[in-house]
Amino acid sequence: MSTSTRASRVAATREAIITAAERLFAEHGVAAVSNRQISEAAGQGNNTAVGYHFGTKADLVRAIIRKHMAHIEEAREERLAHIGPEPGLRDWVECFVMPTMDHLGSLGDPTWFARFAAQVLTDPAVRDEIADEAMQSPALRRVSDGLDVCLSDLPPEIRDERNAMVRQLAVLVPAVREASLAAGKTTARDTWHEAGLGLVDAIVGLYGAEVTELRELPAMKVTVDEDKCCGAGSCVLVAPDVFDQRDEDGIVILLEPAPAAEHHEAVREAASVCPALAIDVSEGA
Repeated sequence: MSTSTRASRVAATREAIITAAERLFAEHGVAAVSNRQISEAAGQGNNTAVGYHFGTKADLVRAIIRKHMAHIEEAREERLAHIGPEPGLRDWVECFVMPTMDHLGSLGDPTWFARFAAQVLTDPAVRDEIADEAMQSPALRRVSDGLDVCLSDLPPEIRDERNAMVRQLAVLVPAVREASLAAGKTTARDTWHEAGLGLVDAIVGLYGAEVTELRELPAMKVTVDEDKCCGAGSCVLVAPDVFDQRDEDGIVILLEPAPAAEHHEAVREAASVCPALAIDVSEGA
């Protein structure tokens, strides 16, 4: 067998394994599928074919991601090349969303990549593979930087929260649409491109949504009457963050100026279970 013929056969075998694994992972989840099942679905008589060609299951997951990301990143770079000198929020969101949606539309019917990505996202053993591959993308990093500029007015913690929501939407919304198509169900939009535009609208709205101001709970002063205290320790068990922090006399405990809601609840629970009724709680101290 010539070197070129052998190389072609190896490439064909790898492609068959990738295609079979993507479908099985999409339909059943990564953890539920064995290398033997993948080999059989790929038409390989040797059950060790997956390990021989790819190594670990995580390596196979990474190979599937890279196969698709090569096309997605090419489309993203093309969009970035024409984004204009002063891009706005929608421009950056389109650069984030549309390359993936248009890629899914180019695959024909049926597709499995969207459901595969959702399965990977929810599998703790391999979900970091998506993040790791994304971090290798200069185009995606540029999109992330552009979004940060547009969202600079948001408090950092709100921006991080919404970024996390967007990342999940960008994976799960296509997966739900793909599953509906596979089941022969009607979808809200006729094409992947149109569905992408709808997702862009939703994400732009999410980023621009009003920020609800969280109610700041008042400071609390907690006094322990040691003449009454029976020393059973129930208060420390219920609210260790509070009752392990006493003043020099070991009597008065002051919470931080803006205690968390769980601290408020824990203090009041501790006071209610104190058998000696030795704990006094006052607000606004």
